[in-house]
Amino acid sequence: MSRYILKRLITSLPTLLGIVTLVFLLMHLLPGDPASIMLGFAATEERVASLRQELGLDDPLHTQYVRYLQGLAQGDWGRSMSARVPVTQLIRERIPATAELAFAGLLVASLFGIVTGVVSAVNRGTWLDTMGMVVSLVGVSMPSFWLGLLLILLLSVTLGLLPITGTGGIQRLIMPALALGVQVAGVVSRLARSSMLEVLREDYIQVARAKGLRERVVIYKHALKNAMIPVLTVLGLQFGRLLGGTVIIETVFGREGIGRMLVDAIMAQDVPLVQGTVLVSAFFYVMVNILVDICYGLFDPRVTYS
Repeated sequence: MSRYILKRLITSLPTLLGIVTLVFLLMHLLPGDPASIMLGFAATEERVASLRQELGLDDPLHTQYVRYLQGLAQGDWGRSMSARVPVTQLIRERIPATAELAFAGLLVASLFGIVTGVVSAVNRGTWLDTMGMVVSLVGVSMPSFWLGLLLILLLSVTLGLLPITGTGGIQRLIMPALALGVQVAGVVSRLARSSMLEVLREDYIQVARAKGLRERVVIYKHALKNAMIPVLTVLGLQFGRLLGGTVIIETVFGREGIGRMLVDAIMAQDVPLVQGTVLVSAFFYVMVNILVDICYGLFDPRVTYS
């Protein structure tokens, strides 16, 4: 398995390089001058020119690109133009808040999505199935920012049960996790239902029932394990997206995370910070996909990594 993981990491390097190159070029195509934005409109031309030279913005584009790649190879991701501190320091400060929210949102999505999908599949054609699919459709269709505002209005403003904004503590995590996880739960629920229905039609399920096994054993021991493989894929992709930056939810609830920092960096044309944040997001996607591939073997013994 170690050879498989190493091979996946090596093959992912061109993807990461392509993402870094694309973001680098796009940031330099944006209108405006980062030095002028940093100093404000009242800055003199001499001060702007001095800052541009200090930041290396006067160098040709290919020179800046090569210098940035050399820094990445040495573990130096550059310094933020706006905060004037190393990019890695800013990212380390923001990752815990985003990771906390991503894990909580994934937990909400997994519990509600898998349970609703399995219950709907087992009770196909009944009112439980109809209700489950209606709830899933509402979850998929509801914008996360709108749900977040509704939760704030109900749980904070009206009932006064939870704090509205901020980072830290389980109370400040409940509403963002719900707003983030409900939409993903709708997708997981519909996929879990369709996958479960397909597995329940397999011959080995009918054989297990013919042997006299209890329905609970047939569902949870034989059917659910095989039905989880496509669900696991979706959960892995969604988790990678959440780790990459929950921009809207972090903005609505005032959480200091990666997503909100990325938006601020783009507005300030902070090229090193944008590149570093996008690179971290891409790395999360790669690692989560590798982890999902490894987890396939836990659910399907036919999957090998030799």
